[in-house]
Amino acid sequence: MPGLGTLMNVFAVVLGTAVGALVGGRLPLRVRDTVMDGLGLLTFTLGISMAIKTENFMIVLGAILLGGLTGELLHLESGIERVGDYFQARLASDSSTFSAGFVTASLLFCVGPMAVLGSLADGLRHDTKILAVKSVLDGFAALGFATTLGWGVAFSGLSLLIYQGALTLGAGAVEHVLTEPMIREMTAVGGLMVFGTGLRLLDIRKVRVASFLPALVYAPLLVALTSR
Repeated sequence: MPGLGTLMNVFAVVLGTAVGALVGGRLPLRVRDTVMDGLGLLTFTLGISMAIKTENFMIVLGAILLGGLTGELLHLESGIERVGDYFQARLASDSSTFSAGFVTASLLFCVGPMAVLGSLADGLRHDTKILAVKSVLDGFAALGFATTLGWGVAFSGLSLLIYQGALTLGAGAVEHVLTEPMIREMTAVGGLMVFGTGLRLLDIRKVRVASFLPALVYAPLLVALTSR
């Protein structure tokens, strides 16, 4: 069964779609911008609070550097962007806004570090803070999409349920393998990625956050190596 964080996320998307489809077009742009700035500040702060939990800065440094190098060699960020561009191009000539809303929103909500980090935190520690922030972000994004793409955006909640639910269940399955120091350093590494997401939301710098996703694998591996 998906964790509470994923269920909150799905509910936020459906609610945001409903508001956007019915009244979203009446909200002034300045209101939406102010709300997004507030969410950017909250994401920024959450990332810092996670990152400072590290007890071995060198592990975080090594994981981030190795993860970033691996992500760039694998072209993770540009690959994700190409997938989005592909589907948008394919749907640009399609008169079905329902399909466009479903595919576009599914890509946005499922592909990203907060989906991975939040699902892992939910599965390993029943910690829903990251997914709670993501839920609010996705809810407002759904509101914006629904003003033009309609109710198809709501069905992206099914994609969220399957994807994040699988990650949460998978995290629970490996819980006996991951030690507390491994989880702590993974959390710190993830915090830097959430921090980068905050920078993007505030338009300070477009950090290529997706390229650092492999760092979540390197962090526990480095903990295991150093403990030996």
